[in-house]
Amino acid sequence: MGNTQKSLSELALYLDAELIGNADHMISGIADLQCASSSELSFINQESYAQHLATSATGAVILNAEFADKYDGNKLIVSNTYLAYAKISALFESLSLLAVGIHPTAVVAASANVDPSASIGANCVIGENASIAPNVRLYSGVSIGDRASIGENTLIHPNVVVYHAVNIGKNCVVHSGTVIGSDGFGFAPSREGWHKIHQLGAVIIGDNVEIGSNCSIDRGALGNTVINDGVIIDNLVHIAHNVKIGKRSAIAGCVGIAGSANIGENCTVAGAVAINGHIDIADNSHFHGGTIVTKGNTEAGVFASATPMQEVKKWRRNSVRYTQLDDMANRIKQLEKQLKALLPSESDA
Repeated sequence: MGNTQKSLSELALYLDAELIGNADHMISGIADLQCASSSELSFINQESYAQHLATSATGAVILNAEFADKYDGNKLIVSNTYLAYAKISALFESLSLLAVGIHPTAVVAASANVDPSASIGANCVIGENASIAPNVRLYSGVSIGDRASIGENTLIHPNVVVYHAVNIGKNCVVHSGTVIGSDGFGFAPSREGWHKIHQLGAVIIGDNVEIGSNCSIDRGALGNTVINDGVIIDNLVHIAHNVKIGKRSAIAGCVGIAGSANIGENCTVAGAVAINGHIDIADNSHFHGGTIVTKGNTEAGVFASATPMQEVKKWRRNSVRYTQLDDMANRIKQLEKQLKALLPSESDA
């Protein structure tokens, strides 16, 4: 796919864009404005990048009507340039093709059901009664546990581990190093130490879900951990047992979600957010990076916590003041009481 070439007329038809320029000009890739060559396509969706239009050697630019007059070369005019860029990127995907069939070094249980159109890479392992649907691609070293199910057109990158009884839907992408279905963190304390609570649920992942690299998604303790359709998850995210994430929500890198949290639909969770367990997050909730979510919310909104970066001496002074807030609040209450005692009451007026 790395050798793909498309004419601007083909790209215009694909994007339903207005083409101004040479319809026969051939494009072989995408690059940013500053370093693009004449055979590459660029895009612009912010005013700050307009300064590069005059000096760019790009073969064509995707832009909207607002910027169309600022560039005299080949251009594809669309209403949403970032979405157009996303669609075009699929045409120039450089991932190596995986041969259809089962690689001779793969180990596939006799009871597994592997569709003939699936591609099973080197050193993959597929367990007993596992199900691999049509056009699934498993790159090298992927391990699929017993009774697991992988839906049609799903792509799993090298060295992903899918535990037993996990269900992954259609058109999903799972990146390298991710583990789906490991045990949730469940232990019962006793005088003798910790007694493991065996995790008897599974993980259910819907359709059109993308999961980044080195994520850990725990199986449920009794019920299932559920990732619904259209969810996107960045790298290094931990999703604990029995968490539920609603449709089309987006989870950025280094987020930790504790057990049995219920996140609604169309939510966005920025990087390094920590979400407490056993709470409900309303649909269309949005959390800024680093937010500590200790309680749920019933209405949509935008939420943030943690102090912004500041000079370290000022931060130390403010940290001390923070520890004094409770004492200061009590003193203010006492002063209010004293002031109220000194002021004449309404009956004295």
